[in-house]
Amino acid sequence: MIGRIIEILSAFIVATISTLGYAGIVLLMAIESACIPLPSEIIMPFSGYLVYTGRFNLWLVSIAGAFGCVVGSLVAYWIGMYGGRPLIEKYGKYLLISHHDLNLADRWFDRFGETIVFVSRLLPAIRTFIAFPAGVARMNLKKFIIYTFAGSLPWCLALAYVGQKLGEQWDKDPRLKNLFHRFDFVIGILIVLAVAWWIWRHVRHTQNAMG
Repeated sequence: MIGRIIEILSAFIVATISTLGYAGIVLLMAIESACIPLPSEIIMPFSGYLVYTGRFNLWLVSIAGAFGCVVGSLVAYWIGMYGGRPLIEKYGKYLLISHHDLNLADRWFDRFGETIVFVSRLLPAIRTFIAFPAGVARMNLKKFIIYTFAGSLPWCLALAYVGQKLGEQWDKDPRLKNLFHRFDFVIGILIVLAVAWWIWRHVRHTQNAMG
């Protein structure tokens, strides 16, 4: 069962990027930034691996990833703007968005202001949810887009660079290639672990809120 899940998740990431190219990176990163659990920590390193193979360009991969972050964040921004906190609280649970996540994003936005939209794009977890309070506060849309892109670009570049360097190391050391066999299998395992962590933290925060 676990093997089948890994195979499906792995195939989705690999097939999307391999088939759609840079557009696939935009799509996957937009999904992640719209608060659907598809971690950028998996998407961008695989894209970086394809940079190593010669399929992609490192900077274009990073720009595509950052653009996808903007697209997905705009969805969350508009939900926050037009639906407000009650709508997010009502339906966010279906995307495993806990009250803890929303409260954390709200506190950071209230404390640091609009600049946190830029800074948070470099931080795991909080980067995904910061668009909601920005939308609720009706932050200037142009500034929101600029901050989101500027903060997302170094994040995407760093992760893609890691994937590129890992690809180089695997080719240099045949023992690693024999151990992992295929990069997409490793990606699948990491996706399962990431989704499991996401679900675990959501359940934990929900139980704490109820307790």
